Amino acid sequence: MLFNSMTFAVFLTAVFILYHIVPARLRWIFLLAASYVFYMNLHVAYGLLLLFTTALTYFLALGLEKAPDLAGKKRCLLGGVLPLVGILLVFKLGAPVIDRLNALAEAGRLSMHPLTVKILLPAGVSFYFFQSMGYLIDVYRGKSKAERHFGYYALFVSFFPQLLAGPIGRADSLLPQLKKERSFDYENVTYGLKLMAWGYFKKLVIADVFATVVDKVYNNPYSYVGLVFIITTVMFAIEIYCDFSGYSDIAIGCARLFGVELASNFRNPYLSFSIREFWSRWHISLSTWFRDYVYIPLGGSRAGRFRHCLNLFLTFLVSGFWHGSSLTFLFWGGIHGVLQILETFIYPKTRGGVSVIRKKHWWQLPLTFIVLCFTWIFFRANTIQDAFWIISRLFWDIGRPLNYLKTAVICLDMPYLSMFGMALSAAALFVWDLLSLKQDVIKLISRQRGLVRWPLYVLLLVAIALFSHKGIATEFIYFQF
Repeated sequence: MLFNSMTFAVFLTAVFILYHIVPARLRWIFLLAASYVFYMNLHVAYGLLLLFTTALTYFLALGLEKAPDLAGKKRCLLGGVLPLVGILLVFKLGAPVIDRLNALAEAGRLSMHPLTVKILLPAGVSFYFFQSMGYLIDVYRGKSKAERHFGYYALFVSFFPQLLAGPIGRADSLLPQLKKERSFDYENVTYGLKLMAWGYFKKLVIADVFATVVDKVYNNPYSYVGLVFIITTVMFAIEIYCDFSGYSDIAIGCARLFGVELASNFRNPYLSFSIREFWSRWHISLSTWFRDYVYIPLGGSRAGRFRHCLNLFLTFLVSGFWHGSSLTFLFWGGIHGVLQILETFIYPKTRGGVSVIRKKHWWQLPLTFIVLCFTWIFFRANTIQDAFWIISRLFWDIGRPLNYLKTAVICLDMPYLSMFGMALSAAALFVWDLLSLKQDVIKLISRQRGLVRWPLYVLLLVAIALFSHKGIATEFIYFQF
């Protein structure tokens, strides 16, 4: 079920109430059952894959700890990693074929229903596969102990707030929390609800509204030229940030209702002074996963300059492929790999061998954002041909500034009131991110007097009620990955 659906609202309310009624020693069982109900609501068959993943990595982790030698440990590790990677490859490489079969089925050329094929692509599979593989690798490295209790481990893999799109949990931080018996904590619950409200604002009021304009242009790029591409690309940068960070806020806030603190997944990524800094702030749980389980095993920065650069490029290429087998995603990942390599030459290294900016200049902030927006063109474009068309037409007719601007206004075809509303919501996002550089904004607001904080709460809820799309529960972008 989608976080932004009425079904989830009813589900979460019921689970929250019952969780605090159930005896403390049985709450993990209740949460585990609720997590499987949550996932199997999408399709009953999804639960079987989730259970298979859980059982496979659970027993192999136990076998890995008992293995008498390194060879035995490696066999257990590969026995868990290879099947999961293989399944992911089938999903990623098979997606275009499946789409084609669905198209043929809908056209009546095949005697099967399109949904029969769609079952093969479970939502969130990449995230809990990565979480399970990370656990197995941590046990192999000796960083974590193999969990003996199957039920607790099953809850670790399936915990519903983070199941579909992260944050990707680590065993050493998440498992102990799931085992701990806890009582109702008013401050924790209210903090979680406030964070969820801000997440819904980002998703419903910003991301979904911006998407209507972005989709219109990017789904039919050959009808547009010039400034409209720059505007909608910037809008997509904001859309994808609000869509995914909105999901993360809802997930983290939801987990707080049950006394669980998930890792932060976004830290003001568009206030970065370099691409390297951006990746330390964007989708942190996935970025660190690729760093720890792809980049470092490849050799990281330990094997000379050339190998270091190659490892960076390969890691980001794998990241691009993880998003999809389309050339657009491979280009997007490859470009980020090249940008990371360039920064290793531009910025000096610290003792740890990492290139960092020692002195930041104001112009690096907008420059980084412009470069990021350029890479988002490849991420959002439906085909590589569309991406190059858009890039080739970005500055079409810029020699006539008034005409350049007028054409964009005509192409966008938006009421001025809608433009003002979008600008206002984007400004609210910017202020929030700016304030959160130095403090927790929710705690800051909570410390204010009632006459200050309650109008802000009401304003946020009214904005969600008035400006979100009514009756439409749109999927979060990262569900497709």
